Amino acid sequence: MAVPYTKGLHEVAPGVIAYLQPFGGWGWSNAGLVVGDGESILVDTLFDLSLTATMLEAMAPQVTTSPITTVVNTHANGDHCYGNQLVAGPGVRIVATAAAAAEMDETPPAMLAAMMSMVPTLPADEALFLTEAFGPFSFAGIEPAPPTATFSGSLSLDVGGRHVELVEVGPAHTAGDAIAWLPEHRVVFSGDILFIGGTPIVWNGPVANWLAACERILSLDADVIVPGHGPLTDAAGVRAVASYLSLVEEQVRDCRTSGMSPLEATADIDRTIDATPFAGWLDRERIAVNVETVWADLEPGHLRAPITELFARMARLAALRRG
Repeated sequence: MAVPYTKGLHEVAPGVIAYLQPFGGWGWSNAGLVVGDGESILVDTLFDLSLTATMLEAMAPQVTTSPITTVVNTHANGDHCYGNQLVAGPGVRIVATAAAAAEMDETPPAMLAAMMSMVPTLPADEALFLTEAFGPFSFAGIEPAPPTATFSGSLSLDVGGRHVELVEVGPAHTAGDAIAWLPEHRVVFSGDILFIGGTPIVWNGPVANWLAACERILSLDADVIVPGHGPLTDAAGVRAVASYLSLVEEQVRDCRTSGMSPLEATADIDRTIDATPFAGWLDRERIAVNVETVWADLEPGHLRAPITELFARMARLAALRRG
């Protein structure tokens, strides 16, 4: 189905609504609502309280008679869970994988708030990068609302007569990724297993798991796929993400064999991407993280660069691309 890539609610099947946030770059994630008889399921919240409040206001007509009783967080990144507090409370269960719940404890909103408070002290390239990536969001006043129910493997939900299958596909993008599959409507909410038109970022890996997750999504033969970032997609979008990840893994293997360092490999692979269909994807600087993660997967014992250094590398790449 053809759906314009515009901000807001898009009904992709009867009572199944995607909430899109163009253009899908850093922090601009998608979410969804499954409206049942007398109750609803919210798939993910957003990066800050203001964005989440705006989304919930848009959903008010749907949830007035079918209030949200279940929230599913597809993974632990803040742009998919920092708004939980606005829907948490008595009678509302928040569901995520056990691995995602543990990772949420490790990446609280205060961590991002502290990082942004350091921007004035950073080199110009890093300060600009962080400001562009995270400056549009406010992390003040966010109180973590962690999952109240966790699962491993899979979990079937029946809410208001709506059947949703949660399937754990991580560790991949993060430690605890899950997808939400609505078999009766043939709709998948993929979380950040899919970035459409944007560069995937492999925070955790291994890539083999991520590729298996893409195959799992393809096997469902869904009519509509709601990605974590970017416009609605179909099988072609899934294959594009898998192709990018396969290319990066192959290139990292070749660079290791040729004796390059991870830093040298990052520059080399970034140049290779210039000649691929992925050259125009958003946030190409994420290759710096992807190389480090794949390298560590291929070379047990490799000491992965700290997160501060990875952000510095991404900032330098983004600066080079700006010219």
